[in-house]
Amino acid sequence: MLKTFSNKLATLLKDKFAWLALLSGASLTFSYAPFGLWPLTFIALAVACFVTDQPTTRHAAKYGFLFGFGWFAAGISWVHVSIAQFGGLPLPASLLLMGLLCAYLAIYPALAFALATHFSDKPWQRIALLLSGFAIFEYLRGTLLTGFPWLSFGYSQTDAPLNMLAPWIGEFGLTLVCVLLGALLYYLLWQRRYQLTIIALLPVLALTLFTRLADNPVHYNGEQTRTLLVQGNIQQSLRWEPEQFWPTMSKYQDMTRPLWLQADLVVWPEAAIPELEDLAFDFLHNLDKAAAFNQSALITGIPDYQFDTRNVYNTLIVVGKQHAEDEQGHYRYLHPNRYQKHQLLPIGEFVPFEKWLRPIAPLFNLAMSSFSRGEAQQPNLIANGLHILPAICYEIAFSELVRNNYTSESDMLFTVSNDAWFGDSHGPHQHMQIARMRALELQRPLIRVTNNGISGIYDPLSQTQHTLPQFVEETMLLDVKLMQGDSFYSQHGNKWVWVLLVFLAGFIVLEKGLTRLKCRVERDYL
Repeated sequence: MLKTFSNKLATLLKDKFAWLALLSGASLTFSYAPFGLWPLTFIALAVACFVTDQPTTRHAAKYGFLFGFGWFAAGISWVHVSIAQFGGLPLPASLLLMGLLCAYLAIYPALAFALATHFSDKPWQRIALLLSGFAIFEYLRGTLLTGFPWLSFGYSQTDAPLNMLAPWIGEFGLTLVCVLLGALLYYLLWQRRYQLTIIALLPVLALTLFTRLADNPVHYNGEQTRTLLVQGNIQQSLRWEPEQFWPTMSKYQDMTRPLWLQADLVVWPEAAIPELEDLAFDFLHNLDKAAAFNQSALITGIPDYQFDTRNVYNTLIVVGKQHAEDEQGHYRYLHPNRYQKHQLLPIGEFVPFEKWLRPIAPLFNLAMSSFSRGEAQQPNLIANGLHILPAICYEIAFSELVRNNYTSESDMLFTVSNDAWFGDSHGPHQHMQIARMRALELQRPLIRVTNNGISGIYDPLSQTQHTLPQFVEETMLLDVKLMQGDSFYSQHGNKWVWVLLVFLAGFIVLEKGLTRLKCRVERDYL
């Protein structure tokens, strides 16, 4: 058995297509933040289309899997930072765990390429099936086993010219545009299919022209709010130590105090208050009075353990003024003006099969890894008269979850996080890029505050961004321009994608049926 495995490995190492697939997938990392080489997406996908253009489904799946493995092994290598530093596993075990995660994620692109090879007879059919396959399997990647929609191709276009399409077709639509352009680049350069390229490009060109000529339904409403971001830079190893709870809370309070009067809205990061909400009542009561006295509102993350039900929630609460005309704060424990995280992070916030996994290693028994799930749809937070659409950490990568909590009254998109788990890696930069894509889709200003960066404010209309440096305790006070109007994507989401898929599938079935009928008639006639 070992000899057979060694022979197969030796064969694989000599396979030039295998190396090309692996390297093209790995190169995608440089198309995302912080590198921003977005044209690499189309080149990598063109190479992937080349190496998976195989006579058999098995070979297409193999090279598609290697492309996917390279894509995720390099792209989410930052996950290993948290496993290595906080997981308590030996290096071989942590690398194996990382390899299994990447192998699982690589199954989805492998299936997309296999589908296109198995059911296509002509280049146009393969392109249509690639679009269908990536739509289906990227959707499943973001859904199955709670989902992991990180590093979709569309995020690479956050700062590219194609980002003008985001308010219309969303990141999911941009992913399919990337697949289309990558496939066309392959057929243009390798097979000289000029007519196919021109015909397939026409819908993209028409959509791009339409978005340039159409009036944006979203515009500034003439109002602005002065917002204070507070980045505490608390060491991850100290965050959940009981003796550090009060120093952490005092630090955020002290950093805020000199700027209270200048801010309409103050925002603290995820779990900036590490004490359980019910036990931090005195602190929160005083904070509520201070915010209201200074004509402001403050939003902070805090864990909430409800002793009667034994449920614990990763929560955002508002203290201080709820409505602009308020003279005093309205905070009380379990006040409905709160948000409870819905999309929990596996291992970090809940542990599947915990009875067996928790005893194995510290990785499966981290502090605050037993959260309960909040509702998928919750009202916006109300803070000083503002309607604020919240998302906590990992949730910002789930476009439909965020969109389903959007209303026409939503004034801004607000997300908190703690990326200290991932050190000085490209993970936090990717996280900020994903958040900015949500702002482009919904056409609302983004406020993102984290424990140690990247904290910042992003305006999707002017596409300007202001950020705090990472790994420092710092504040930022900035005027945020408010907007009104609804983007097409905010109202319709990804419905058009599934209509397109039905149309493409129907067209392929019809064409294949007509071809078979023609062959049968010709055979019978002869």
